[in-house]
Amino acid sequence: MTESAVARSHMIDCQLRPNEVNDERIIAAIENVARELFVPKAKRSIAYVDEDLEIGEGRFLMEPMVFGRLVTAADIQEKDVVLDVGCATGYSSAVLAGLAEAVVALEENETLAAAAEKKLSEQDVMNVAVVKGKLRDGVAKQGPFDVIIIEGAVEEIPAALVNQLRDGGRLVCVKLEGGVGRAHIVEKEDGVASGRTLFDANVQPLPGFEADKGFVF
Repeated sequence: MTESAVARSHMIDCQLRPNEVNDERIIAAIENVARELFVPKAKRSIAYVDEDLEIGEGRFLMEPMVFGRLVTAADIQEKDVVLDVGCATGYSSAVLAGLAEAVVALEENETLAAAAEKKLSEQDVMNVAVVKGKLRDGVAKQGPFDVIIIEGAVEEIPAALVNQLRDGGRLVCVKLEGGVGRAHIVEKEDGVASGRTLFDANVQPLPGFEADKGFVF
């Protein structure tokens, strides 16, 4: 077993399973993706650290435990179509691809989008389409989606994303409330969306989702 495989196994046993990430489909999807290949070469030795990992362009891979718990809450089924908002280098999309029928990986940073396309292709992940566009706008033309995951903390959840949920769909993210991060799920039933808090989760903000501060005098 390689050093990276050992680190991945340790992450699963010490970060995920003790924190309510025990669904074997999710464990297998995470186990099958080499996280170290989606981070800069200089940081591959710390790819499995239990904190957000900076990958450049002002962006981070979400802490594995928080990501795992969000994916668990999303309850992704094999026939689901998932929108991965802020896919960065494609790691999250590669994991989601092992759970869903199709993943739309949305990224507005040109450098990261190109990296995601390259890395997903190299790993033969065939059911992910990388789309370049403004994160908070989603990808309406490819919706509606069964699941939407936002890859970072947000001050607000744009209506445009909620509107792209299929009836019965789920949106999961970390929402900043008074500077404190809390995992949040929005569920749509009979055309009505309602949200609730899941657990405390402090992760790095995803640029572009700041709340409208209104007029400042």
